[in-house]
Amino acid sequence: MIEAGPLLKHIDTPDDLKKVSREKLHQVCDELRQYIIDIVSVHGGHFAASLGVVELSVALHYVYNTPNDQLVWDVGHQAYGHKILTGRRDAFVTNRKYKGLSGFPKRSESPYDTFGVGHSSTSISAALGMSMAAKYKGEDRKSVAIIGDGSMTAGMAFEAMNHAGVADSDVLIILNDNCMSIDPNVGALKEYLTDISTSPTYNKFRDELWELMGKLPIGKTFTREMASKVEAGLKGMVSKSSNLFEALQLRYFGPIDGHNITNLVDTLRDLREIPGPKILHILTVKGKGYELAEKDQTKWHAPGLFDKLTGEIIKKKIETPQPPKYQDVFGLTLVELAEMNPMIMGVTPAMPSGSSMKFMMEAMPDRAFDVGICEQHAVTLSAGLATQGVKAFCNIYSSFMQRAYDQVIHDVALQKLPVIFCLDRAGLVGEDGPTHHGCYDIAFFRCIPNLIIAAPMNEQELRNMMYTAQLPSTDLPFVIRYPRGEGVMVDWKKPFEQLAIGQGRRLKEGKDVAILTFGHPGNNAQTAIRNLRLEGIDPAHYDMRFVKPLDEALLHEVFQNYALVVTVEDATVVGGLGSAVLEFMNAHNYHSQVRILGIPDTIVEHGSVKELQQECHYDAMAIANAVKNLLGKSVLVEG
Repeated sequence: MIEAGPLLKHIDTPDDLKKVSREKLHQVCDELRQYIIDIVSVHGGHFAASLGVVELSVALHYVYNTPNDQLVWDVGHQAYGHKILTGRRDAFVTNRKYKGLSGFPKRSESPYDTFGVGHSSTSISAALGMSMAAKYKGEDRKSVAIIGDGSMTAGMAFEAMNHAGVADSDVLIILNDNCMSIDPNVGALKEYLTDISTSPTYNKFRDELWELMGKLPIGKTFTREMASKVEAGLKGMVSKSSNLFEALQLRYFGPIDGHNITNLVDTLRDLREIPGPKILHILTVKGKGYELAEKDQTKWHAPGLFDKLTGEIIKKKIETPQPPKYQDVFGLTLVELAEMNPMIMGVTPAMPSGSSMKFMMEAMPDRAFDVGICEQHAVTLSAGLATQGVKAFCNIYSSFMQRAYDQVIHDVALQKLPVIFCLDRAGLVGEDGPTHHGCYDIAFFRCIPNLIIAAPMNEQELRNMMYTAQLPSTDLPFVIRYPRGEGVMVDWKKPFEQLAIGQGRRLKEGKDVAILTFGHPGNNAQTAIRNLRLEGIDPAHYDMRFVKPLDEALLHEVFQNYALVVTVEDATVVGGLGSAVLEFMNAHNYHSQVRILGIPDTIVEHGSVKELQQECHYDAMAIANAVKNLLGKSVLVEG
């Protein structure tokens, strides 16, 4: 059992933290950091982000009256310390495990989790809304948004700051500046923040100014007003771009050292008493306190299990060659295609490592772009490229694509621009849970005209879909969705083949029952079929390949020959493949009995992919049971 340190083990709530003397807060920070290292090394999870805000987490709960005062953590990767300090220390071993604590702040989990997060750049809007509501209701409460410099690149953050500056609400924005999101930050905002934080003239004069003001025999209020005016002039004089936040009418403070706990406490106490919208810029190191994580912050964002002493990341010992991850097949195939087609470019919003766009960025840096956490911009940028004859591969996680829905409709589909959307992490993603599951893309894309929607059953199919999508003859937007994790083919690098758009394939003839699958779950169906054949049941299997356009000739074959049909997909059953099949059946007056398997119309929590597929009833056993149910035979019981 992992033990907390002598101070931390007595901190069950922020009230307990407040009993610790100011002089011992650094010890609390050391113990909290070590506890996170101890737990994550053995149980897994996000790592470097929470280490970087240990001091900030302690300072916020020490100064503010939480949960009455409301903290909103952007994204939530960095909220482990917050969770441990707010009554979840002993339960933290269940973090990200099935039926355990969520890896992100979650309103239903704790009153200290004031806003559910998981996608970036929502914190300022949410905290501003809380602040405005408190003002309207006459409640004495503070609202604080903690946002990283990576999340600050998204347009939503700027929209919220633009409103905060004129809303006259008592909201504090803490900009946690570590020059990282998951991959290194990019863009002009990064340069702007670097300009503020590294200007030696500004930082030297600022320190001397505050030292001087502390010695002058004048009133506190006058000192603050005078210092603010002098500092504002100083910023404009020594730094060419340091007035961005003031231009939005946010009082700017900083930058300060985010790892100096006593200075953080003093600063937050002062800011708590200053009314109105304001921003505190703190400088931190992602992975602080664990040397290897400080040196390679991308690798240690979520490293899995590791030896905390040696830093060796523990991987399963596997004797035989394993299939690659779908993301790596995408990344390596994209380079291969780009070598063949000089008009191919790649675009990703801040996920070059996660999506494996990094391979093209390394091989062809002038043709592959990380645009930061800006999904809307990524889509419309790709549309702009497409107007000039570029075949843009826009790679976005399925759940993040939700943020750019209007751009797909307005800027791509309406104009019939042949942008290629590669949706990584489609379906259930596992331990990241409901904010990251790619449940909805089939349903929300299927209703848009001019879109082609495909899903590969294996690595070779992914390669062929990518090849087909970039051909000159493909003149419509092309969506390819594929899951997180490994595929099924060790020998996957086959010669390219052009696929007929809207054409599926019959993998196996059978009797009585037809199983229709879309994408990777076809492999679950194959396992189910093998098991069913041992019991004398012999279903047919059709891999649809495309959910838009549907293969109508194949569906006519199915419904003319089978009275019983099972559809399987790794997406919501509302509006997905099963719905499309029912629509076809109704339009053509067929009367087969159809059982739809997939993600149910409910929020699916976190756990391993295997556990969640079993819960959602579309793993191999569930498919076999659905077939047996339709045939009126006895079924196997899960688990």
